[in-house]
Amino acid sequence: MSDLGLKIKRAGFIFYLIVVHAALVFFAASYFLPAVLHLQRPSVETVSDPLSPTPPPTPLPVPSEFVAETATRTPDQSAPVSNSPADILLIPVKGVKRSSLVDTFTAARDNGRVHDAIDIMAPAGTPVFAAGDGEILKFFDSVAGGTTIYELSADGKYVYYYAHLQRRADDLKEHDQVARGRVIGYVGDTGNAGPGNYHLHFGISIPEDPKHFYGGTPINPYPLLLNGIETP
Repeated sequence: MSDLGLKIKRAGFIFYLIVVHAALVFFAASYFLPAVLHLQRPSVETVSDPLSPTPPPTPLPVPSEFVAETATRTPDQSAPVSNSPADILLIPVKGVKRSSLVDTFTAARDNGRVHDAIDIMAPAGTPVFAAGDGEILKFFDSVAGGTTIYELSADGKYVYYYAHLQRRADDLKEHDQVARGRVIGYVGDTGNAGPGNYHLHFGISIPEDPKHFYGGTPINPYPLLLNGIETP
């Protein structure tokens, strides 16, 4: 082989070595360099200012009606009964005080019946209020109850029953949505109340079906109204 051929062969071999080494260096750099840089770079997600205080949670607002009722409740009055139809019911007859309520829920009635309600005594024509928010389910006139109103509570779990009314409020209709405190009728002696025995027969029941205004399981209104709101 001539000297020129030998030189060309050596140059080719040297070029081959340079290309191989360059490829190895490039491969090593592309594989290891990102890992090294990642270890040295601080993570944005985990970096925090230790002096920055955590903001406190925003408190939920207290409805103004409950603030007012709590403010007017005297220390010797107990808190509203739990699991009641509403946190606080309105005594549904104008001007009646808690101290004048009488528990007649278990009182005997004719034909072996139990009262399953309480009687709230008041003069004839005294306004009767909705004890809680709800829907007027039904107007019903009967021999026993006289002129009556059935109201479904706003949560659909309870029926309020107002009986022996002198009359219903003129602007009230079935299926009206009423707020607690709206005048829905007036105290009377209709039905089997007895002439001149003016009072509101007020009952609360848990209906088996909210579409049925009658029946259901009666619950005693007395302890609920004993913790209720009085009207002037």
